[in-house]
Amino acid sequence: MTLPVAFADLLKPVDLWIIGLFLLSVIGIGVWAAKRASKSAADFFLSGRSMPWWLLGVSMVACTFSCDTPNLVTDIVRQKGVAGNWAWWAFLLTGMLTVFVYAKLWRRSALNTDLGFYEIRYSGKPASFLRGFRAVYLGLFFNVIITGTVSLAAIKIGAVVFGLSPVATLGIALAAVCIYATLGGLTGSIWADFYQYTVAMVGAVAAAYFAVDMIGEGGTGGTLAQLFSNEAVKAKMAFIPTPSTAGGLSTMMTIFILPIAVQWWATWYPGAEPGGGGYIAQRMLSAKDEKNAVGATLLFNFLHYALRSWPWLLVALASIIVLPDISSLKASLPPEAANYIKEDMAYPAMIAKLPAGWLGVVIASLVAAYMSTIATQVNWGSSYLVQDFYVRFVDKNASPKKQVMAGRICMVLLMAATFGMALILENAKGGFDLMLQIGAGTGLLYILRWFWWRINAWSEISAMVFSFAVACFFQWGAPECGLTGWLESGWRAEIFDLSAWKLLIGVGITTVGWLIVTFCTKPEKREVLEDFCGKIRAGGPGWKAVVSKMPAAQEQKTGWDVPTGILCMIVGCLAIWSCLFGVGYLLYGIGGVDGAMWKGIALLATSVAGTVALLKLASKVKLS
Repeated sequence: MTLPVAFADLLKPVDLWIIGLFLLSVIGIGVWAAKRASKSAADFFLSGRSMPWWLLGVSMVACTFSCDTPNLVTDIVRQKGVAGNWAWWAFLLTGMLTVFVYAKLWRRSALNTDLGFYEIRYSGKPASFLRGFRAVYLGLFFNVIITGTVSLAAIKIGAVVFGLSPVATLGIALAAVCIYATLGGLTGSIWADFYQYTVAMVGAVAAAYFAVDMIGEGGTGGTLAQLFSNEAVKAKMAFIPTPSTAGGLSTMMTIFILPIAVQWWATWYPGAEPGGGGYIAQRMLSAKDEKNAVGATLLFNFLHYALRSWPWLLVALASIIVLPDISSLKASLPPEAANYIKEDMAYPAMIAKLPAGWLGVVIASLVAAYMSTIATQVNWGSSYLVQDFYVRFVDKNASPKKQVMAGRICMVLLMAATFGMALILENAKGGFDLMLQIGAGTGLLYILRWFWWRINAWSEISAMVFSFAVACFFQWGAPECGLTGWLESGWRAEIFDLSAWKLLIGVGITTVGWLIVTFCTKPEKREVLEDFCGKIRAGGPGWKAVVSKMPAAQEQKTGWDVPTGILCMIVGCLAIWSCLFGVGYLLYGIGGVDGAMWKGIALLATSVAGTVALLKLASKVKLS
């Protein structure tokens, strides 16, 4: 089956009008929100702490949907099958823990950014160092790597779809983001996220419909039955890998067991932080109250995992028939894409055959995904640089107007840095793996620091040092000393692949390291611990040594409802995963897969029952 050689030849005036009107409408949202955003730093970075749960939930999920996300899912499915997506499905555990345990704690903290946590939980110079260092590290360096990686995907799409140079692609895309994000602040970004997510999902569903249609032979439309009866597709359809899966035990352990057993709680990555944090925390802090913070994160997890997956998965599975290998990809893409052609490029290659009008909608949806992610990242990064570095260490008396101006300047500078980073990046996956490795072993600390009084500032500092050192060793030292080759050979290769071994070793060394440092250093001052415990009302056995000596200690203990929160987390995960796989089995059943329809009905019924049970349990979680 032959696809067009150049996407630019397919773009009709109607497509260009759709894309252009979309860009103008997003800029209009930023202009509309500009007056409110200019009132104060709280309005610019936190929307005046007045956002409702439904708007924040959609905004959260829009932030995690970038233009490279469908490409990533397509890459995973083509190489590891549908089950390979457990690499991110497993983070639902982190998300649901945040919903029922941490969302209310973040809202109670009443912080301007989550980095302010360091100076209410710890004290002295170590706490100040943590706040200032992580403001620059996360707000500038880490943030620019993320936005640069996302922009690398935009460069690929610009080259393939429009035949644009990298400079032209970034110039157009970042200019639009710069206007609406710097004018509207977080309010503009959140409302734009709502609009952009709607466009993005319409585009994703349209892409899935037409992708299935492409597999038809002789000019007839394709069907799900044709898709799921294909032998190559059948080999990729399993939801859970088994030892008999291609790759055997190593595949099952790496793409399923490890994410479920270790990765979700042991690693730190923006958008999936154990205990919450980053731009997710920023949105929780901008909620009207604790109920809205909890409701927003719950909606986010339903939309993120249960709703978004299947349009992308269908495109990925259809691409296995239409574009079965790299050579077919090269034949279907223009010469400008030659340097970028890997398995992930199957997604943009599949959308090449969409009819006029719908092609414009899908391209606009990818632009929407890119813009929402970049706007979120630069607003989040600028909040760190302004609130946690500039105001904290440079100008403590900065006026609200001055803080807003500093925020806008930082956002422009971050986008300029993104422009430069995207032009020098060559391997987005390498950057992703390094960032995941840097966070390996720190996740447990971020979970426990709310509930164990003994953790101190040196615990966090040492965790950063150990995880960074191990990540650097695996990046540059391990290949030189032969450790990489040893891990990739013998029985070790039969259990895990190299990336999994690196993650496990990093988690082990970092966790043991920060625990040793914790017990070898002094705990935080009692007055600091008492103030923190009283403020967030965490309670529980981890605070017993502190709470027992506080006034009204008995009242403090009543705040302990973590067991109920964990039960809600488990039920919530079962409900969302049941919905995700129930929809999948229904699609398989429509496609004629034996027994799949009844499995789908049973799983969806389980999801409904789980959701009802979850709502009843959630009412027992103590909120202010």
